[in-house]
Amino acid sequence: METTLKLHYNQAHNLNSQQLAEREVEIVDIASVSRDYWSKVITAPKVDLTTFKSQRTDRGPLLNGWMDSCRPVMTIYKLVIMDAPIWGLGERLEDCLIAGERALFLACHRMCFAWIDEWYGMTMEQIREMERHTDLLLKKTLKKAAKPGSKHEGKRKSLKDEIAVVGSCT
Repeated sequence: METTLKLHYNQAHNLNSQQLAEREVEIVDIASVSRDYWSKVITAPKVDLTTFKSQRTDRGPLLNGWMDSCRPVMTIYKLVIMDAPIWGLGERLEDCLIAGERALFLACHRMCFAWIDEWYGMTMEQIREMERHTDLLLKKTLKKAAKPGSKHEGKRKSLKDEIAVVGSCT
């Protein structure tokens, strides 16, 4: 069975042999505490999964070593390909963006676990309906510009300000 799992793991994204050789696999511990730049920037609600316990599933808290003893296990495969062929800046930019993706994945998956009581037991149709609703809300939110007098007025950073942060993002 382990061979089957390894084969599936290697081919989760149907990578060719060169891509398989170049990839870096990371195991993300959703119960870990991150103190990097991106984890501070992402404004997801802070949830301590070492104290959280699901009322519906009785899962949690996620204590030290939880990944070795937790059943059932959910595995999610994410493929992030970053290529910034900019001489002198490319590798640093790639590292910075990958760190941002890592922090985003961590925050999102923490919230998925913390919200387990809201989605556990849903049918696929109910999940798809929730996805459609969320997609509409996101599109509506993204269309709103910072209006005069809003909490965002004058707070948007310039590209120059954002680039200045790149040096401290990993």
